Amino acid sequence: MRFTAEQRLDDGVLEREFTLGEIPGILWTPGSASEPAPLILLGHPGGLRKMYPRLVARARHSAAEGYAAATLELPGSGDRPRSASAEQARADLRRALQTGEPLEEIVDRLILPLVEQAVPEWQAALDALLGLPEIGGPVGLAGGVIAIGVRLAAVEPRIAAALLFAGSFVPRSMFEQARQITIPLHVLLQWDDEGNDRQLALDLFDAFGSKEKTLHANMGGHTGVPGFEGEDGNRFFARHLK
Repeated sequence: MRFTAEQRLDDGVLEREFTLGEIPGILWTPGSASEPAPLILLGHPGGLRKMYPRLVARARHSAAEGYAAATLELPGSGDRPRSASAEQARADLRRALQTGEPLEEIVDRLILPLVEQAVPEWQAALDALLGLPEIGGPVGLAGGVIAIGVRLAAVEPRIAAALLFAGSFVPRSMFEQARQITIPLHVLLQWDDEGNDRQLALDLFDAFGSKEKTLHANMGGHTGVPGFEGEDGNRFFARHLK
């Protein structure tokens, strides 16, 4: 991990851009931390520059609660190399959603390669981040592509709790991994999400093996998550990361 830029935000949060090999990321740490801070990994749908306003708002919110927060660019997003097969799968998915064609094979082509590449990258980032003196455990995971979150929660023992957003497709083949998850889960679902399969999201929640799992379903589309869910997320992480 190599830090490439830093700035102090007006609330005292230290923001540092970094690269992990060729992969860009951002780390935010509380300005007044006196001991190593718990870490929250901030997931997103890709495109750090585009997502920055939302990510920095989430990071500042986390820092106010005493957490460090970090994010990493996804494969094929931002300035990272594009995948011709992924671009074709996205186009096929858009067409299928409009025409009512079956989605399962297309979702597999789009999501499974993304998960296979992204999850080891997040694990490598976690190795580097936990090596910094200002960051300790435990680690939480918040948001992003839910299939990546499912795989991370299933295979990464350093993640103690996860807040997942059921706003993207999950291949049915990953449901077995969902059954292996045992950490506490807090899942958000927008009931009228125009780009998501509500029944698949409900089936996925049912499949999770965690004894502590909570589903918050709110009316509205993909971007209509109520503001109060941020406070509920803080309470969830306070129970498991502090």
